Amino acid sequence: MPVTVLLVDDEPLVRAGLRAVLEAQPDIEVVGEAGDGAAVIPLVRRLRPDVVAMDVRMPLMDGIEATRVVLRTVPDPPKILVVTTFENDEYVYEALRAGADGFLLKRARPAEIIHAVRLVAEGESLLFPAAVRQLAAEYGTSKARKTMDRASLTEREATVLRLMARGLSNAEIAAKLVVGVETVKTHVSGVLAKLGARDRTQAVIAAYESGFVTPS
Repeated sequence: MPVTVLLVDDEPLVRAGLRAVLEAQPDIEVVGEAGDGAAVIPLVRRLRPDVVAMDVRMPLMDGIEATRVVLRTVPDPPKILVVTTFENDEYVYEALRAGADGFLLKRARPAEIIHAVRLVAEGESLLFPAAVRQLAAEYGTSKARKTMDRASLTEREATVLRLMARGLSNAEIAAKLVVGVETVKTHVSGVLAKLGARDRTQAVIAAYESGFVTPS
């Protein structure tokens, strides 16, 4: 089955460009478009896309609030891929904190766009560039540090979280640690549970905000 994508951007030319790039791939299908975050919920409920490529800044409802609403109200929600002009935009970071799964620059090359959609759809790696890591570190909070302390991660869970923060997939972590992928999945699940994180993105944000991991 192809990866289905909903495009959400207030610029028709951006949507047209993304559609052209993605629909050239046999394993990706664009199932719909919207010009504002306010239109996302009914489209997600009707079309059930695997991935929503979401612009951050839109006039009626921005991508941050649209992400929150989708994740709060839609059962088994799609993956959210933030699409933006500037990589160090604080809006991007807020969208990731709200639950978005990845990050894509509008000026990205076609191959990068395709890779981003596939990566986010798989849900086992992160699109977490250096600029966003720096923002996360700058947003460090005592609450995040206390959460990390209370988590009491095992030595192996701590190692897995550090590798997750570097953007490694489960398979890549397994190869690096010389263990099975299922073992890595078990450790990832343990990390998420102990941190109270919804997904890998939230766990990595917690790691940077708490100072457990620092930008390299």
